[in-house]
Amino acid sequence: MHARFPKFDFTRVRAHWARDPEFAQKCNAASLIPAYVEPYLLKVMKIAQSKIDPGKTQLLEDLDVFCKQEMQHCKHHLAFNKVLRDQGYPGLKAFEDKLRTDYEHFLKTRSLRFNLAYCEGFESMSASGCEAWFEDYNDLLDGADPVVADLWRWHLAEEFEHRSVCSDVYHELSGLHPVSRYFYRIYGYFYALVHLGKFIGAVSAYLHERDREGMTPEELQASIDRQKAIKKITTRRILPMMLKILSPFYDPAKRREPLGHREYLAEFEERRQALTA
Repeated sequence: MHARFPKFDFTRVRAHWARDPEFAQKCNAASLIPAYVEPYLLKVMKIAQSKIDPGKTQLLEDLDVFCKQEMQHCKHHLAFNKVLRDQGYPGLKAFEDKLRTDYEHFLKTRSLRFNLAYCEGFESMSASGCEAWFEDYNDLLDGADPVVADLWRWHLAEEFEHRSVCSDVYHELSGLHPVSRYFYRIYGYFYALVHLGKFIGAVSAYLHERDREGMTPEELQASIDRQKAIKKITTRRILPMMLKILSPFYDPAKRREPLGHREYLAEFEERRQALTA
C-alpha cells in the first residue's frame, strides 16, 4: 500500500463517456461522493490519529498512507465533477451542498464512535466496488473514455488496498465490548449504506431527467430499458457483499483480491511514469 499522485486531463471528457449513457450517469452520480466523503474521512481520521497509542506504529503508518490516497481521490473527483456540472447539469451543486452539510453535521453533532463506524461502513462498500469495476463492468466499459475508466479503477484499486485501515481504527478506538462493537459496526454500515444509497438514487434521477428531456417515446423507453439492464449488473453483488460484511467474523484484510486489481495498479504506475519521463 502506498500513495500515488496521478494526473488526469478531463478537458475532453463528456458526461456520456461510456457506450451506455445510463451507466455513465450512474457512475457520474457516484463521483459526487468522493469529493465530500474523502475530506470527511480525513477529518475523522485526524481526530483518531491523536488518540491512537503512539506505540501502534504500523496502524499510524497505514493511516498516513490512507490519508494521502484519499486526498488524491478527492482532488481528482472534484475536477471531474466540475467538468460534468459545466455540461448542462447545474442542479448537481444543490446535491453537493447537501452532502457537504451532512458531513459537517456528523462532525459537529455525532460522537467519534459514530463517525468511525460510518467511515468503516463506507470503506466496506468501497472495497466491494473494486470487485465490480474489475470483474463485472468490463463489457460496459468497452469503448469507454479511458480517462474516466482509469479514474475509477485507480481509485477503487486503492480503496481495496487500504480496506482495513478504517476497520482497524474503529476497533482500536470504539471503546466497546466485542459484542457491542460488532452491533455498532453494523449500525454504522447500514447508516452509510442508506445515506449514500438515497443520495446516489436522487442524483441519478436528476441526471436521467435532464438527459431525457426532449426524447421521443421510443428513445425514452430504450433509455429506461438500458437503465434496468444496467441496474441488474451493478446491483447483483449487493446481497453477497452484505452477507460477508454482516458476519461477526468479517475481516476486511481477508477479502479476496479482485481479479486483475494488482496487475492493473502495476500497469497504471508504469504508464504514469512513462508520461512523466
